[in-house]
Amino acid sequence: QVHLVESGGGLVQAGGSLRLSCAASGHTFSFSGMGWFRQAPGKEREFVAAINWSVGNTYYADSVRGRFTISRDTKNTLYLQMNSLKPEDTGVYYCARAIAPGILTRQYAYNYWGQGTQVTVSS
Repeated sequence: QVHLVESGGGLVQAGGSLRLSCAASGHTFSFSGMGWFRQAPGKEREFVAAINWSVGNTYYADSVRGRFTISRDTKNTLYLQMNSLKPEDTGVYYCARAIAPGILTRQYAYNYWGQGTQVTVSS
């Protein structure tokens, strides 16, 4: 079993920045990638960004491209640097891990999910 824990969320004014982290623990084995998703109040969860773990290719939703940066470190920690935040970026942000190769922009590719961290951007 893999346990994912997000941190770094909070309240920030529009135009500000936050850096989310996702730490993994539990059974360690190879996996294909990790991603960030978010869910705004009253809306479905949506893709934000993903990274192919071995190659390092990154993928972004159009709404965050150029403002958000996904990255990883050698300790299997996932990050999401969020700059120029907008009120529409408000939501609960989840990290997830995909075991088998798949389309990392799709939720069904992921096997493990964290509990989420709240990000609130005020106008």
